[in-house]
Order: sequence, then structure tokens, then C-alpha cells
Amino acid sequence: MGFDGLENINPKLYRKCQDREVTADDVDDNIVDEFDSREVFDLIRSINDPEHPLTLEELNVLKQDDIMVDNVKNEVKVLFTPTIPHCSMATLIGLSIRVQLLRSLPARFKVTVEIAPGTHASEDGVNKQLADKERVAAALENSHLIAVINQCIVAK
Repeated sequence: MGFDGLENINPKLYRKCQDREVTADDVDDNIVDEFDSREVFDLIRSINDPEHPLTLEELNVLKQDDIMVDNVKNEVKVLFTPTIPHCSMATLIGLSIRVQLLRSLPARFKVTVEIAPGTHASEDGVNKQLADKERVAAALENSHLIAVINQCIVAK
């Protein structure tokens, strides 16, 4: 670990996306509005990094292009890119994304959260943990861990 226990002392910052403009159709309850990658991105872009006072969007951990939504199959898949290849917080980041989506999306959606291929030294292991429903459920029963996740997903 680096200075003050941080693994990535000086992370690169990225420009935030523009906020999505709300149209009359967006607020019209008579129009069926399918979920899209931008809407899912908007739900998770403000999640805080566990090590820095920055969002996952600002650190480029989350990108709209890495979100796939299939409204027919009711599936949402999010790929995320840790800031460094040996990030020990990758599982916590993945859990935070997953919890935010489970709390925000309709229950009909199956949510998959994975590390973007080739971006982490332990990619297979972290992805296996994030895909294991029993491990995720056990993690969310841990009061300390859920407190940390809640701190990450609270809006600024």
C-alpha cells in the first residue's frame, strides 16, 4: 500500500458527462420508456470511490459505453475498470454498483457487475465473487460492510 494506506495516491481525473436533459416524454406516464445505458449510468455514476473523495465517474471507473441493457430479457450488465490493476477495493466497488442497481431498478432485472476484461490482475476471482449470489448475500448481511457500501452510494 502507498502513502496513508492508499493504493493509488494520485488518480487521474476525468470530465463528468453532461446531465441528461429531461423532456416532456420523460415525465409523461402514458409513454412507455425503456431503460437504456444512459439511465443506468445516471443511477451509478455518483457512487463514491472507497479510497478517494471522488465518484466512480470522475475516476473513469464507470463509463456509459460499458453498460448493456436488454429490456426484452430484463438484463443489465455493467463493466467497471479499476484505477490500478491490483486494486484491492475492486470487490467493494463491484458490490456498491450492484447494491445501488438492486435498490434502484425494478426487481424484474437481473443485474450482472463485472470487471472489464484485462483491467485487473485478479479479474476472474473478483468476477466470481460478484456473480456468487450466496457470497453477495452474506456480504450484505455484514453490518460493517453494508455501512461502507452505504457510505459509497450515498449521493453527494
